Amino acid sequence: MTIRSLWSDSSQSRTRRTRTVMIALVLLLVAALLVSLDTGYIRMSPVEVVRTFAGAGSTEDQLALYSFRLPRLFIAVLLGVGLAVSGCVLQGVSRNALADPGILGINAGAGLVVMLFTFLYPTNDAVPTWLLPCLACVGGGFAGWLTYALSYRHGGVSPVRLVLSGVAVAAGIDAAMIVLTVRLNPDRYQFVSEWLAGSILGSSWAFVLALLPWLLVLLPFVYSQAAVLNVLNLGEEMAAGLGIRVERARIRLLAGAVGLAAAAVAVGGAISFVGLIAPHLARRLVGSNHLALLPASALVGGLLVLVADTIGRTVLQPSEIPTGIVVAVVGAPYFLYLLAKSDS
Repeated sequence: MTIRSLWSDSSQSRTRRTRTVMIALVLLLVAALLVSLDTGYIRMSPVEVVRTFAGAGSTEDQLALYSFRLPRLFIAVLLGVGLAVSGCVLQGVSRNALADPGILGINAGAGLVVMLFTFLYPTNDAVPTWLLPCLACVGGGFAGWLTYALSYRHGGVSPVRLVLSGVAVAAGIDAAMIVLTVRLNPDRYQFVSEWLAGSILGSSWAFVLALLPWLLVLLPFVYSQAAVLNVLNLGEEMAAGLGIRVERARIRLLAGAVGLAAAAVAVGGAISFVGLIAPHLARRLVGSNHLALLPASALVGGLLVLVADTIGRTVLQPSEIPTGIVVAVVGAPYFLYLLAKSDS
């Protein structure tokens, strides 16, 4: 048996494994969606769900399914996809296993600008949903640039310095947000406090329409850069030797990651650790090739947020636990575990 045939067999085996994992993740996501449709303050059996989809459900079932439950499920999945892919890109660009939109301050920056607008908005009307992702992108971009600038030394970025700079930037922005909450009127304070806890606010289709265009534009763009991410993982000198304009490629990818994270945060609030956990789990399943890692991260992220939202809606019914808190219960210990394993 020749070396070429051995390599071919190994490549085919990896392809089959990746295909199997992707199919399994899609099936798990569909199963989680079906379970979540039957979960909530108003219980609906699978038969009632099917009957409502067919147009034969009661008025109460139609209201619960179409006006509240379905848009919330869509938002949960879209949030997970955006945050997970953003985290995957950040980890690939920085070659830092601890990189995450929340840890690097991007989520906090996005939230600060949204809160500032809420604080300065001159009327008592609700904040326009289409405007939230745009504002969040400005804040997230500034926070990401500040973190990167603070961690850039001697022509490179140290993984540990990147994390520490991000934690410092996020802490400073969080302090500013706490000061602002004291000055908010009761109605706005309720909105902001729910956002800070990571509650999914998307209980209407307006939030879906506010987030979906960002993902439809940025996800294909990021995936088109998967091969560039693979080369960047070889190191800056190797990437430059292979014809990659490293700084330009890095800026493009960082802009895509910031846009995905900021748009998700604007709608779903301060949900941390999804961008950290999902790429790590996906990497264990499909390896480090970003052609497979990016879609696998998206599926794992969507599944993670959907399951966390379902748990938050059911554990203390009729009250709810914010999705961000449920994710943090898992994410914080996992972050400490990764930090303990980090060599740099």
